[in-house]
Parts: sequence; C-alpha cells; structure tokens
Amino acid sequence: MKLSGWGRYPVVDCRVERLREREALPGLLAGHDTALARGNGRSYGDAALNPELTLSMLAMDRMLAFDAKTGLLTCEAGVMLADVLATFVPRGWFPPVVPGTKFVTVGGMIAADVHGKNHHRDGTFGAHVESLMLATANGDVQPCSRAENADLFRATLGGMGLTGVILAASFRLKPIATAFVMAETLAVRDLDETMAVFEASRDWPYSVAWLDCLARGAKLGRSLITRGTFMARRALPSQLASNPSRLPPVSKFSVPMDAPSVLLNRASISRFNELYYRWGRVRSGGRPVHFDPFFFPLDRIEAWNRLYGRRGFVQYQCVLPKAKSPTGIAALLERIAASGQGPFLTVLKLFGPAGEGLMSFPMEGYTLALDFPIRGGTLALLDGLDAITHAHGGRVYLAKDACCAPERVRQGYPQRDAFKAVRAEAVGETPRFASALSRRLAL
Repeated sequence: MKLSGWGRYPVVDCRVERLREREALPGLLAGHDTALARGNGRSYGDAALNPELTLSMLAMDRMLAFDAKTGLLTCEAGVMLADVLATFVPRGWFPPVVPGTKFVTVGGMIAADVHGKNHHRDGTFGAHVESLMLATANGDVQPCSRAENADLFRATLGGMGLTGVILAASFRLKPIATAFVMAETLAVRDLDETMAVFEASRDWPYSVAWLDCLARGAKLGRSLITRGTFMARRALPSQLASNPSRLPPVSKFSVPMDAPSVLLNRASISRFNELYYRWGRVRSGGRPVHFDPFFFPLDRIEAWNRLYGRRGFVQYQCVLPKAKSPTGIAALLERIAASGQGPFLTVLKLFGPAGEGLMSFPMEGYTLALDFPIRGGTLALLDGLDAITHAHGGRVYLAKDACCAPERVRQGYPQRDAFKAVRAEAVGETPRFASALSRRLAL
C-alpha cells in the first residue's frame, strides 16, 4: 500500500504487515532482508517507511501493569498516548513529556525520543523510560535499561526504530491534581525579548512561543509566548472545581478534502499573523486552560494535514546551540521572510541539556519548527535553511526531516558513529532494520 508520514511527502509503496503478538515476529521477518516498525504514522517525512516490510504496531496496544504508588506504567509499544491520557488523567496522573499530538504510540515516542514544552526542565520522554523490551534481527527479545544492555538502550532512545522492534516499555507518570493548566500568554516585540522572556520563565514547567515568521526589521521574531503549570484543585474557579479531572470532548471537526494550495500564500499568512498577534495581545494574561488544547491544539481538527493541499507539506525543525541561537534563529527568520514562502505555523522552544540517547535531537539551545506547503522552491529553501543551521552548529530533527543531506547529519549528530557501532553489534553489519530515511541519510 502507499504510505507517507503526516506531511504526506514523500509517498512510498510499502508492504505492510500487522504485528499482533511478539511470537509472530520471527515469521513476519523471515524472507525479508529489512523491516521497520511503524506506530501511528505521525512522524512527518520518511522515517517510518520501509518498502520491503513495514510492521504496523497498532495491534500491540495492551497496558500490562501500573504501580499506583510510583506511577510506573508498563505497556506494549502500540499503546496510544491518547489512551494513556484517557485512562490516567481521571486518576490523577499525566505523562512526564508529551509531544504536540496525542495520536502517537509509546514505541514511536521512544524511537523519536520526543520532547515537549517542558524540555528545559524535564528533558525528553526517554529520560523517564525505565526499561524496554527490544526484538532484534533474529527475533530474540532483549531487555534494555540503564543497567542492562545499556548501550543498546541509549541507541534505541531516538534511534528511529533502527535498532530493532520495541515491543513494550515501562515509564513513570507524574501526579497532577487537576486536568487544568494555568496558562499565561505574553505578547513580545522582537527576538531578543522573546529569548529574554524564555530565560525569565525557567521556573514555569511549560513554555512555548508562536513566532510571526514574516515580521522583519524591528519586529523580527515578535511572538506570543505561552507558559503554563498544572493547577491545584483549590485554585480552580468554582465552575471547574466540580469535575477537576474531566476529559475533553471528542473532536467532531474534520477537514473533508485537500484544500487548494493557493489558500496558503504570503498574503494570507501575513494577514493571519497580524490578526493572531493582535488577538494575543488582547488576550494576554493568565487563565485556566484544559490540558488538551494547551498541549494538543491541532488535535481538535482531524486530518488537518489536508489543509496544505494534495502535494503535502514538510515540517522543518532544527535546534541551535544556545550561544549561537540569537544570530542563527535571526538568520533563519530573515531567509524565510525573504523567500516569500511563509510557513503557516512557526514555533520556538527552549531546550535544556542534551539527553542520553545517542541520536536524540535536543541539545541545549533553541529549537525552531516550521510548516511549509510543498510548492516550487520549497526544497531549495529547506536546503538553504539547512546550510544556516549547520553553519551555526545545529541539527535537524530526524522525525520531521524529509530532505536533509547525509553529510549534514554526520556533522549535526556527533554520536552517529557510536550509534552505528551499537546497531551493528545488535543487528549485524548488514542492517536488518532500515527505513527510507536511514537509507537517504546513510545511517
């Protein structure tokens, strides 16, 4: 069948099999030189595509054990984050780190070593994984943790599924008193002030900025910064206190068809940015917000990727070292504004120190994420952004990438050779687990 990532670019013909139980894995792998596990397909580019054999993990969706004293949850890799939230938020627990969508699997979160709005304080999801079960090339199941098969554990965190098939994992949830976040929005004038506010907001557990990517001159980098913290029950307004751990209503809005690509043009995006920034200034201040729109605003629109048109889109996400972030982010924004290809969504976050995964994306500094509809000149623009990123010592996020060059990945991921060595020891010199991304980037 034809498969793609969430960006719908590229599209690849793949043989797909569904793994329903771990005992069936050797039989599915037999006769195939390479394979790759796939979760819910929410990575953006070609990271979860293998033409020869793509293994859907969605049937491996059982929760196996939970310790109500410590918050330790053990589940199969195909369990959806949405189901973890639906099960445990009413009980007073929340995942330690969540990405921008809840429609991802636990295995996918580990493979991409996802980050969230709290990386500056809590690191990646992998930092909270206690152990995992990994099936290697011959079907053997290896327990991996910081104490057992530690090198393989570190290679699997952020390893994009290239070390084997993650079958199950144990990770710790954190206690919360309510399902509501006290969210404060600040309208900020330029990039220097944006970064200053991030630094001043380190005590806030969660922070993120929407940037006006088309603003130039004195307005370059103007933003709306939102920061938040989970609320205590006593702090809730009376109308919310009666059901403090409520779940959100199921989304009923879906994009029914591919939108005409001409709708997202420089003029429409520029107008939207101006109105959105003014709206943010009017609504600045703090208010209670349910966790669902705070963490997952786009999940309220099913199939929102159709808004970018039939040709799809690419999300470009990079991180720059902290010392070079001011000049590097400014150079990226200037290049984007000059190109005329304004992205519909531009997000900036502050990262804390790098984690333990050999191929994990975050490093201490600032990360910028942008969505570009595929049209003439888009790939050339991304190559130019890559050049700026790597000239400033940064790297791109493999879970979002669709077109980076292998030499830039070698430069951006200094532990790449160590990763390849661990992978070779685990699966052999001829990689058994591969993807369109790993082949393109010579991983």
